[in-house]
Amino acid sequence: MRGPFPAFNRSLPMTRFHAAEAMLGTQPVVDLEDAVAGRRVRIARCGAALLNLEAKEGDAWHDYADGYRDAAEVAAHSGSRFAIMVPFAGRIADARYSWDGQPQDLQPGVAGEARASRHGFVRGTTFELAALAADERQAQVALATQAIRPQPGYPCSIDLTVTFTLDAAGLTLDVAMRNVGDRAAPCFFGWHPYFRLADATVDGWELAIPAETLVRTGADLIALPGAAAYVALDDAPALDFREPRVIGDRIIDQGYTDLQADADGRIRTHLRDPASGRALVVWQEHGLMHAFTSDTISRDVRRAIALEPMECMANAFNRPECAEAIRLEPGAERRYRCGVQIVAA
Repeated sequence: MRGPFPAFNRSLPMTRFHAAEAMLGTQPVVDLEDAVAGRRVRIARCGAALLNLEAKEGDAWHDYADGYRDAAEVAAHSGSRFAIMVPFAGRIADARYSWDGQPQDLQPGVAGEARASRHGFVRGTTFELAALAADERQAQVALATQAIRPQPGYPCSIDLTVTFTLDAAGLTLDVAMRNVGDRAAPCFFGWHPYFRLADATVDGWELAIPAETLVRTGADLIALPGAAAYVALDDAPALDFREPRVIGDRIIDQGYTDLQADADGRIRTHLRDPASGRALVVWQEHGLMHAFTSDTISRDVRRAIALEPMECMANAFNRPECAEAIRLEPGAERRYRCGVQIVAA
């Protein structure tokens, strides 16, 4: 567990909610706080990556986010912890795709196993601070970038703004993607958060994902072609989390689709640690949920689980059934909303 945030460097007038700029070593960050509920959020401007999601429990704080721990980790962005993934999430098969009849190569001149394009273009981008505000209702920061511009394999221009809002209900991400180029662009959003409920492996935690269908992949973690990619969870009982169940020793790196919404239109994935009673909900309004038990990351293997709301499945640039969903016409803007709620024990 990490200690309290350092004192705010530059703060808005003090109300229930606070917002401030600060530094984590050499990295600029933003702090949001709900002083009444005992909730604190820290976000690095590099990659717009959430670093901490803390809740006060008695006289102590627990960090539900397993984010980057210091400035060096932020700069290296290993493991894509809490990565904002735009204009695509997950992998693109062989770093190649075709768009409007034109073949595209994201890694020209690269051969063999080195061809690995994943998680978009902004993980190492320092976002501009577009807005920072706090009042009695919420604390909010908008981080924006114009870094997505024509490059090898992507002849398109996207302006991206990610707005983080901390209010009494929890943390919300509101993402705006605007095509500022002169051609239609393939573009969709994904978020790559890692959550840690206790100082233990994920094996004892309970997971519930309201999905009807599993996305089946090959050894390269690319979805199988066509209809073979979609498997009813009735036919994949080992990975069926429609009802809460303990993760156990399952190795999970799977996309879940045909998500079922609650009455308010939100789709909720639940995570709970029976030993501590800590629990959280990751919500989204549409898309897929990708779950990953962090078996292949560089540190703290199986000490956190990634629950990734995604607008479309990985390799969507190569999936005909995704073409309409990812198409963003010149001048058009598309938004995506998701968030996290800590459930009191």
